[in-house]
Amino acid sequence: MIEIIGIWVAAFLTLCIYSFLYRDNPFYRFAEHLFVGISVGYGIVIAMHQGIIPLAWVPLSEAMSALWTVITGQATPETINALWGLVKIIPIAIGLLFFARLSPRHTWLIRYPIAILIGFGAGIAIPNELQANIFAQTRGTIAPFAAINAGTLSAWDIFGTILIVIGVICTLIYFFFSMEHRGAISWLSKVGIAFLMVGFGAAFGNTVMGRLALMIHRVGFLIKDWLGTIF
Repeated sequence: MIEIIGIWVAAFLTLCIYSFLYRDNPFYRFAEHLFVGISVGYGIVIAMHQGIIPLAWVPLSEAMSALWTVITGQATPETINALWGLVKIIPIAIGLLFFARLSPRHTWLIRYPIAILIGFGAGIAIPNELQANIFAQTRGTIAPFAAINAGTLSAWDIFGTILIVIGVICTLIYFFFSMEHRGAISWLSKVGIAFLMVGFGAAFGNTVMGRLALMIHRVGFLIKDWLGTIF
């Protein structure tokens, strides 16, 4: 019975979302608000159990207990090592500065945690982006020529390798704005536009296919599981 109720609830919410294909209506807004509310609530619970409790509350409470043993003269090497948990006060205090946004008088304090967050994020993201999108792309463009020299590629593979090089060069020329696009530069940039359109078209087609796969799955659920409980 519980499983049947779950199927009916899922079918009702699915139909509420698809009702937007007709026009905006209270059923769609109800399902949308329910989804957003549940997502936020779930995210908060996950952040509490995987972030605040194990990374802040537990180490800080252990450090406070160790500090009490030091004050009372009952310290051990283990409790002294636990005192390092007091360092957690610094990131906790920085994180609490985000709540300064609630006070118009102290809003300026939020600049510090945002600056730290963006600084660490940029420092981590920039090397990864360089490695994934520049170095790996360059290596993938040049590496096949070693196989060509070794004679291990077929004629079709050689054509594909040359086509990749032409696409990379022409696309980069299209985004080279320090020189006016005239003559050969203009023609090469137009070839780059063609490669960009092919890439964007493939990406858009992949997105549409993914959405259609999701729709087919939900329609199959409605026909097989939901209507199956009725007939």
